[in-house]
Formats: sequence, C-alpha cells, structure tokens
Amino acid sequence: MCVLAPAAAGLQVHFFSTPSNMSSVIQSITPLLAQCRRAAQCVAQLSGEEKQQLLNRLADLLLEQQQGIVAENRKDLLRMADDNPKKDRLLLTPARIAALAESVRAVAGLPDPSGKLLSERRLENGLLVQKMSVPLGVVGIIYESRPNVTIDVAALCIRSGNACVLRGGSDAHYSNQYLVGLIHQAMQAQGLESAAVSLLPTDRKFVTELLNAREYVDILIPRGSQQLIDFVRQNATVPTIETGAGVCHTYVHASADLSKAAAVVVNAKVSRPSVCNALDTILVDEGVAASFLPLIVQDMAAWEVEIFADEKALPILAAAGYPLLRPAQPADFGREFLSYKCSVKVVADMEEALAHIATYSSRHSEAIMAEDMAAAERFLQGVDAAAVFANASTRFTDGGVFGLGAEIGISTQKLHARGPFALEKLVTEKWVVRGNGQLR
Repeated sequence: MCVLAPAAAGLQVHFFSTPSNMSSVIQSITPLLAQCRRAAQCVAQLSGEEKQQLLNRLADLLLEQQQGIVAENRKDLLRMADDNPKKDRLLLTPARIAALAESVRAVAGLPDPSGKLLSERRLENGLLVQKMSVPLGVVGIIYESRPNVTIDVAALCIRSGNACVLRGGSDAHYSNQYLVGLIHQAMQAQGLESAAVSLLPTDRKFVTELLNAREYVDILIPRGSQQLIDFVRQNATVPTIETGAGVCHTYVHASADLSKAAAVVVNAKVSRPSVCNALDTILVDEGVAASFLPLIVQDMAAWEVEIFADEKALPILAAAGYPLLRPAQPADFGREFLSYKCSVKVVADMEEALAHIATYSSRHSEAIMAEDMAAAERFLQGVDAAAVFANASTRFTDGGVFGLGAEIGISTQKLHARGPFALEKLVTEKWVVRGNGQLR
C-alpha cells in the first residue's frame, strides 16, 4: 500500500486557501501534477475490495457531513446572482447530497473495468499474447459550477484505478475544497496518498499549464459551456475527450399522440432546465402544429417558460394566449438555453426536421414523438447524436439512468467514448506477452 507522503500533505494545505490568496501560494502546478502522477501508481495497485471500501467510506462521510457541505455550498451560492442559470447546478441540498452518496455506493458496486483479460492467443512460436484493460493513469477534469462533479469524478477514477486532477470553477470553490477534504479523509483512512485526487487552484493562469502537461496528465475532459470546451480543444496538447454542450431537440411528428408528446416536451424542458440534456428546441410538423402547440400552453406558462417562436408557431401560441412569447431570431436556434427558455419551429415534414437537427444539433440528445414506428425508426437511424429517443424525454440521457453509475459527462465526440462517459470508459488497453526466449 502506498502511504501519504509528508510533502504531499503539505502541498495539499495550499490547495485549500481562499480564492483571493490561492494564486499567491503557488507559482506553478507542475509539482502538484508530479505528485498526482506518482500517486496514480498507488491507486492502480489497490484491490477491488480496497477501492470499494474507500468509496463506501466516502459515501458515509457525505451523509455524516451534510451540514458542513451545505454551509460551504451556501458561501458559493451567496456569491452568485439569483438569475444566473448556473445557480441550480451549483446548489447542493440534503437530498442532492444523499443522491451523491447513493451514486458513490452504486459506483463501488459496479464491476472493476481494469485488470480484465480482453483477449488471449498462443502464437505458433509459443508466445502467449494477452490484451488487458488497464487504468488511463491521471485523468484531468476541467469543469464549471457543478460541485457534484467533484465527487462523481473522484469515485469513478478511484473505482477504475485512476488518479485525477480536478480544476473546478471559482464559482464552486468553497464547495469543492470541502468535498475534496472529505475525499482525502476517506483515502487517508486506508493509507492512500491523497495527491491521487488533487484539486487545483482556480486561477486561470494555471489552465494553460494543465492543458500542456503531457508528462503528467494522460487525458483531459472538459465539462461545461461550449466556450470552455472549445478553448480546451483548441489549446490542449494533452489528449482530450469532449463532454459537449447539449442543444437538444424534440420533434413532434404528424403521427404523434399529441397529449403524450405535450407531456414529454414539458418534462424535457422544465424538470431541470439547467442541465445539458434539457430540451432547447421544439420542432413540430405543420399538419399538427395548430393542435399540438395549445396543449403545452398551460404547463409551460406555469413554469414561466419564455418561448421564442418562429413565424408559423408565433400566431398559434399567441392565439392560445401564451404570456411569455417572443419572435424567434436566427440565434435562438442552435442555442443551449440552460434556463426556462426554449425555441419553437414549425417544419413541413421529417425531411425539414432532420435537416434542422443536422444543422443546429450539438449531437448530444435528440428525440422524436411518433406513433408511426417506421417514421420513428427512420429518425433513430438518421439522426447523428450520442443518444436518440423515440417517445421519451431527452432528460433520460444520464449514466446513472442507463445503468452505468455516475458519469464524468456526456461525450459528443466519436473516438473512445460517446454518450455517458462513465466507469467502463476510464480504461485503456495493454498487451502482455509471455515467452521463453523466443527471437524474431
């Protein structure tokens, strides 16, 4: 077992200073990254049982320290304006903390993805060639305003045998430092070097250093706004997996059960509008628009959803008395609202709906409401997105819902991982070859 080194403990104290003086304490994060790299070897050596014990202890601590978590989270909330759409993502309530603890236990109960024998063959020359799954090593995460990511990422990385470097946003500084303190308590209780889960300063001057730390960080995962993701993709030399912004559409086909479609559309928009799988644009076939759009008026108005309607949807919603109605501008399509806002467009048919989605989708989650199963199947096969739904809410795109445990994010790219980026994708491959003096 790797034990906590005194030097590592000293450096960790520097992480937990206040936002105003943090950047003055350290001038470079390279020593911290180097410690995390060394600690990664310790995490990789843990047995499956040891990792489960650690995560279950962390879940216990989350429940035991609910009051402390809420108090630190309140410090962050007080620094953010009430009308900021990120505020809901920042909020930690006792119910959300309990859900976090349950998520950690769920991750602990999942099969360990590392150390698996993926294939094996004996060559004619006697060599035994095996392919094994192994941890990625050091996983770097850059994220914004979501302290739950701190716990989710640490749990997933520990269970898969990885170390992680966390660069959370300044909005969640107090919440993140308290949560990482709990993670370190759980790690130290098992003699594990706490540098294996390292929280970096939020000062932006260190971001470029992290993006180019190829010697210490094996993979970077940005999770947040499109602006953040674009910046990381354009400036990182460390390999990057994008967990993209969600511009999500629901298309109401002419064959749809309109009452069912209305319920799904409202759920996709209002159940939690600040998350990436929330609905942004409603597409509705011209033949049913006059019947369908009035069905969403009462529920959408109850949640004070501001609707940006195109020239065909606008008079229908106005006649139905929708109170928060705006003419849609071109920028209202392809826009991730992250709030109680959405756009509506009336389309001639599926061809136009598919063309619109191909143009404006972020390839996150897309849905069709249709009773015509041939039409639904055409949509499922024809739309290029990480998750596609027929007759269900896009809000279901989630690692936990899909049975994968917690997730680092929803990947919208196509290499290595797509969709919920969870435990099973936090490994790579290693070839192990056993011989008896064979020469080539």
